[in-house]
Formats: sequence, C-alpha cells, structure tokens
Amino acid sequence: MKLRAVVLGAGFGGLELTTILSEALGDRLDLTLIDKNDAFYFGFSKLDVMVGHEKPANVRVPYHHINKPGVKFRREEITSIDPAAKRVKTDKAVYDADVLVIALGSDYDFKATPGLVEYGHEFYSLEGAERLSKLLPNFSKGRIVIGVSGTPFKCPPAPSEAALMLHDYLTKRGVRKNCEITLAMPFGVPIPPSPETSQALLVAFAERNITFVPKKTVVALDPGKSVVQFDDNSTLPYDLYLGIPKHCVPAVVASSGLTEEGWVVPNPKNLKTKFPGVYAVGDVTRIGPPKAGLFAEGAAKVAAATILADLQGGEYPAAYDGAGTCYIEFGGGKVGRVDVKFLAGPTPTGRYFAPSTDLVVEKKYFGSSRRARWFGLR
Repeated sequence: MKLRAVVLGAGFGGLELTTILSEALGDRLDLTLIDKNDAFYFGFSKLDVMVGHEKPANVRVPYHHINKPGVKFRREEITSIDPAAKRVKTDKAVYDADVLVIALGSDYDFKATPGLVEYGHEFYSLEGAERLSKLLPNFSKGRIVIGVSGTPFKCPPAPSEAALMLHDYLTKRGVRKNCEITLAMPFGVPIPPSPETSQALLVAFAERNITFVPKKTVVALDPGKSVVQFDDNSTLPYDLYLGIPKHCVPAVVASSGLTEEGWVVPNPKNLKTKFPGVYAVGDVTRIGPPKAGLFAEGAAKVAAATILADLQGGEYPAAYDGAGTCYIEFGGGKVGRVDVKFLAGPTPTGRYFAPSTDLVVEKKYFGSSRRARWFGLR
C-alpha cells in the first residue's frame, strides 16, 4: 500500500522532504508536491539580481525538472487546508492525504508599513530585486536607507549583505562618494546569535562608511518629508528606501486553524503539529530558528525521518537541533559564514568563519549541490 503524502510548498523544506521520501519509498510513495509558482530560486540570488550580477531568468529553476519516483508536481493555487481531515483544495483539484506537510513559507504584509509600496522598494522578492536592478543605474547621489519592518524576517544577514553589496556597486560606478548608506535593524547587532559575526560586520561597515542604526523598526514612510518613521517616533531622511516588509503566514494557512499567534508552532523536536499526520517545516513556522533555507532543510530532514519511522516502525531521529549555515556576502569578492544552533542548548550558539574566496567556492557548491539533488541538474 502506498503512502499518500501531500506537500504544500516547493522551497527548501518541501523539496528536501520530498526528495528523502522518494529515495526511501520509491514506487511505494504517492506524493503530490504543490506550489503556485513555476520555478524555484535561492534566496541569496535576489541580491545578485538587484546589483546586476545575475539576470532573473538565470537564477530560476523550473519545477518541470522534478522527476522522482512516486512524486508528482502540481502548479496550483491552494484555496483551503483542512488539517483535521488532511484535505487540501486548490483551484484545480482536491487532495486527501495520509501525511500532510505544510512548507508554504512566509508572505509579505506590505500594507503593514504605510508608504512602503508607494514610496519605497523591496528586494526580498525576485520581482522587487529586478525592479531595483533597473532603478539603481540611475541613482548616483543621495541617501540610501535599508530598513526592516518587523521580526521575524527571512535571512537575517540579508540586510547587511545588501548594504555591503550596494557599497561595491556604487564604488564600481564611481559614485559612492556622493551616496550615503544607512542600515537600520530591530536588533542591537547585525547577527545576535554570533557576536563574532556581528563584530566582523560592524568593522566592515565602519571601513566602508556604512552607518548602522540598531534597535529601530520601520513603521512607515512619510513622503511629504521624505523620512523613514521608526517605532520609537524618531525619523531618518532618505532619497532611496530599500525595505524588508513585515512577514506573515500565507492567508490560506492563517484561515486553516493551524496557527498560534500568527505562525504555525509544531513540536520543535519532530515538526508534528497538533493535528495527527500533519507536519510543518520552514518559514511558515515559529519555533526558534530564523527563517532561512538551511533551517527549513534541516527541519525537513527530521520531519521526513519521523514520517518514515511512523510508517515503517524504525528508529526515530534525534530531535531537531535548529542547526543551519548562513553564507554572508562581505563584498570585495569574499564570502563569510556562520554556523548556528538554536535548539541544542539553553541559548543559541554560533561559529564564525572569516570572509574568504574559498567560501565563495563553497557557497557556489551549496547551490549546485541542491540543484543536482532536487532537480537532477548538473
């Protein structure tokens, strides 16, 4: 008898879990992987698109490349999720499952920050990064402010990377001396779990004349005064604003009964939700680790191993430790790395690796290895 599995979302978590189940069960698996998009892209590629290092078409990996035993990909819009019945409705079909996995990631609540859509820009979507790639060549003088509209948000190093990559971009164009770059974040330091990484970033900012403004959350943009408004009622003038929108679960998840205080909160040890046979992994959850691809991938591995143990009566995996790696673009052709564990002890711990060209190669392999594993592309 085949295991009927439905996986919602084809990001890091959904792709890794699907791959593990296919490898383990093969033709004994009847898995439907559903995503509204037609292609995957790595989060870090958005920054490359923004500063013109890559074209959008070159970073997209079409889902039609998925060809795994027991797996069907469906590009459909999910309209309802019934976790009690393990039933999913889309704009094209209805799916019933023995095991249901929610891996839909997080959406952006643009309306939560008045003025962001009308007067600002964002680089957290591929479309937003592409728009900026067309705007930035015409920006040669003024104040750039990079700000965050709320926590949690995807890839906490990304705002710092944006500032450093913009510095390189403007320097290459010969206009950096005419431009100010300010990064405002809700945190006291760029990467709270890793003091070493934070210090390295602060040094890099100082060397490049990038202003870091800690403990500030953007609540609005005032077009009349051309200022960013913060949660403490202070303001900061800008000519070009690059914002990280407030994050939220997709509306279909919010209406499903799966959320608690705005997010899905599964058992952090095995990613099981309060509904039997229903799991949640990745950015749609809030269990401690940040919203980033490798943390979703790690959670998917534990969830998949738990599903197989329940199915086959084997040994259960060790509890999810919230471990993951973040590569950080420092500019100047170098990449740093931080390895973090969020659930292995009383407090998160991080290990920092200084920027190097070797880590540039390692980051490229990180991407190519996933393309090969999930899509069969070399």
